[in-house]
Amino acid sequence: MKYYKTVDEYILNTENRKEILIILREILKGTELKETIKWGSPVYTFNGKNVVGIGAFKSYAGIWFFQGALLKNEEGVLVNAQEGTTKALRQWRFSDVNEIDEKLVLKYVNEAIENQKKGKEIKADRKKTLVIPDELKEAFLKNKELEIAFNEFTTGKKREFADYISQAKQEATRLKRVEKIRPLILKNIGLNDKYRK
Repeated sequence: MKYYKTVDEYILNTENRKEILIILREILKGTELKETIKWGSPVYTFNGKNVVGIGAFKSYAGIWFFQGALLKNEEGVLVNAQEGTTKALRQWRFSDVNEIDEKLVLKYVNEAIENQKKGKEIKADRKKTLVIPDELKEAFLKNKELEIAFNEFTTGKKREFADYISQAKQEATRLKRVEKIRPLILKNIGLNDKYRK
């Protein structure tokens, strides 16, 4: 994933659903939100707090609301992209420009801004304990260097690796994931570092 320094650069380099991003950006620029780039993608803030972001993917482009779970969502347009993982974030996906209803988008964005002004937010659960999956423990027994490198990460980054493995339902998939993250750990690269600014 490339990191872009400006929203113009992000949109210019988008391969899919560019027109949707352009329309969503224009709608957002008409609000009191400030446009910025975070994690290489366009994010719109109010008083330094993330309110919404936009992005394009293979099958859709969308707007995500950082505190979307607090929105009324009377029209049922918002989805939780990671059910069971994401508490606050919600997405609104568009596969075609004709699906964008500017008034409706503004209704949701303005509600999100008002919620931010009132200080409404769902706090992330930071007290989650770190549970090392058996497959990773087994890898540590076979490779002490891997365990030493793993222990150099912050608790949050360790948890990302552990969760990535343990979320797989089948043992074979968990073992494949251990093999996939092994080079990252040894190079001191966090699982989600590529998404961080």
